[in-house]
Amino acid sequence: HKVDWWEWQDESLRNRDKSALAKVASENEERIARFEAVQFLFHAAWLELKEYANARGVKLLGDIPIYVGGNSADVWANRELFEMENVSGVPPDAFSDDGQLWGSPLFDWAAQKKSGFVWWRRRIERLLELHDMVRIDHFRAFAGYWSVPADSETAKSGKWRQGPGEAFFDALKDVLPASKLVAEDLGIITDDVNSLRAHIGAPGMVVLQFAFGGGGNGNTHLPHNYEVNSVVYTGTHDNETTLGWYRGQPEE
Repeated sequence: HKVDWWEWQDESLRNRDKSALAKVASENEERIARFEAVQFLFHAAWLELKEYANARGVKLLGDIPIYVGGNSADVWANRELFEMENVSGVPPDAFSDDGQLWGSPLFDWAAQKKSGFVWWRRRIERLLELHDMVRIDHFRAFAGYWSVPADSETAKSGKWRQGPGEAFFDALKDVLPASKLVAEDLGIITDDVNSLRAHIGAPGMVVLQFAFGGGGNGNTHLPHNYEVNSVVYTGTHDNETTLGWYRGQPEE
């Protein structure tokens, strides 16, 4: 009914009481089965596609947005691993005086570490069932992240907090080795972010369209400045298509 789980009137369902969940499952058995069937068929079709691609020397690169929505099943079922009182975003910069308020709950990294990062482990294992490699979005948050009180109207009231750092990747290196990881290290990148990426040996990102928008010869996105351990993108989800970008450039 398009109502977030924390607004559900049934407190027992909101708090995942086993008998309440069983009752809802029984009352909606056919509807649930329909979703399960669609997911099963998509899963089978996707694995067939992956096998076809791999047989022809093509690898699939998946993507993990670092945060998940507060109204997601992930948070509803694992709320002890999240901070509902603080949300994600980025600080003010040259593009926005207010910063960006993303609004997703932050991870309770102490609780995540205590659990052995099991939620992340399952997430990564699942993604690597479907892909050969994975790009982690907003990689810099593993070194340090912007934390904003949940009742804020903008991101200006936020502050920097320390991320889980090397401990996270060391704990998960058996399921996420450097050979299967791409770190999205765009944006505000500080020495601690670079050190973390170097520690795990993962390639970072450079974006071809960023190479020709200024910054002089020191622009890290210029092809002759690329580091050896880099993945080159023509653009990102924030960019025009490459053809559209090219056609939009001045003739001179």
